[in-house]
Amino acid sequence: MNSFLIAPGAEGDLPGIVDVLNFTIMNSNATLVALPVSVAGLQGWFERFSATGPYRLLVARREDQVLGYTASQPYRDSDGFRETVEVSIALAVASRGQGVGTALYRALFQQLADEPVHVALAGIVLPNDASIALHRKLGFTEVGTFHEYAVKNGEYLSSVWMERRFPRP
Repeated sequence: MNSFLIAPGAEGDLPGIVDVLNFTIMNSNATLVALPVSVAGLQGWFERFSATGPYRLLVARREDQVLGYTASQPYRDSDGFRETVEVSIALAVASRGQGVGTALYRALFQQLADEPVHVALAGIVLPNDASIALHRKLGFTEVGTFHEYAVKNGEYLSSVWMERRFPRP
C-alpha cells in the first residue's frame, strides 16, 4: 500500500468526506444517517472542530484523495460530560483493512492525550465485527448494548457501546 498522510481536516477535504460518508449511508447501517449529505450540509459539522482542544477532525489522505476520517465530538450538551468525547471513524472502501483506521485513531488519541479528556465513547451499530475489533485493538472495552433503539430504512437497529479511558497525570 502506498503511504498516506494524516492531518487535521481542512475545508478542502469536505468533498472527499462527503463521498466516504455517502457511500456508508447508502450501503450499510454503520451510520444512522439515512439520506445522502452534501458539502454545504456538512459545513456546520466541520466548523465544530479545532486544531486544539478535545474536538478534533483528522483526515487520512493520499495526495488529494480522502481515504478516511476520524472525529471526536461532544458526547452530550451538559457540563457534566465536559471530559467525555464521542469518537467516530469512516473509511473509503478501498482503504479498509489496510491500517488506515488504526493510524487515524492512534493519531487522534495521541492528540487527545494532552487535552482535558477522560473518556472516549464509541457507539457501533450491529453487526460490525471489523469496527468492534478495531476499537478493541485500540483499548476500548464494551460497556453495553442498546437494543433496537434506532430505526433506519424501516429496520430496528442495536448498537454496542465501547469506552476508552485516558490516563490522567
